[in-house]
Amino acid sequence: MLGKLDSIQVGLPRRYVGDGDAEKAWTSAIAKRSVTGPVQVRQTNLDGDRQADLKHHGGPDKAVLAYAAAHYEAWREDFPDVVFGQGGFGENLTISGFDETGCCVGDVVGIGGCRLQLSQPRRPCWKLARHWKLPKLAVLVQKYGRTGWYYRVLEEGPIEAGQAVQLIDRPYPELTVAWANKVMYAKPRSKSDDLQLAACPALSASWQATLSKRATTGVEADASARLDGGHR
Repeated sequence: MLGKLDSIQVGLPRRYVGDGDAEKAWTSAIAKRSVTGPVQVRQTNLDGDRQADLKHHGGPDKAVLAYAAAHYEAWREDFPDVVFGQGGFGENLTISGFDETGCCVGDVVGIGGCRLQLSQPRRPCWKLARHWKLPKLAVLVQKYGRTGWYYRVLEEGPIEAGQAVQLIDRPYPELTVAWANKVMYAKPRSKSDDLQLAACPALSASWQATLSKRATTGVEADASARLDGGHR
C-alpha cells in the first residue's frame, strides 16, 4: 500500500466576474465539491468533473489531478487566516501517505476498480491565486514544490474515498515528482536533466515537448503569464 485516498472532489466550469477594472472575467473549474460513495473514473475525467481550459488542462495525459493531504497543514501555517480544505487546490483526489518526494513519473497505481499512471507534476497557474485572492500563491506552490501531480487513466473503474492507493509498478524510481519539478524550474537549466526527463516514455507529451525544445534551443515560454497573467 502506497497511501490512502482521503477524499474525492469534482466540479464543473463556472465564470467568475473580475475583481475591479484591472481584472478580466475568467472561467475555471477550480472550485470542487467533495463527493461520497462510488465515483466512476473515465479516460479524461471523473463523473461530475470537467476542465474549463482544455489547452492547458485535461485530456488523456491530465485526466485526474491528485494532491498530497499533508500539504494542507503547511499551507495553514503559511496562511493562518485562510481556511484551506481538501480539494482547495483544485484536485480531484486528496491522498495521504506520500507526497511529491514519494511518487514517480510512470508510477502505476490501483485505486478501487481503476488503474492510473502518473504522467507529470501539475504546473500551477494564476487561477489558483485568483481563486484564493492570494496573489503569490501560484508562485509559492511552484517554489515549495507542493504542486500535486496528474494521472492518466489506464483502466476505467469506480473509486471511493477511504480506499487504498496500491503501487502496481514503478518503472522509473529515479524520476520522482519532486525531482521533475526541480528540473522544470531549475535556474540555471541543466540540458542533461532536461533530456533525461524528456526521454521518459511515461511523461506527458506536453512536458516532453517543452523539455526537448528547451534542451535543443535554450528557449522557453515566459512563465510570468502562467503565474501572474490573467489572459490564460
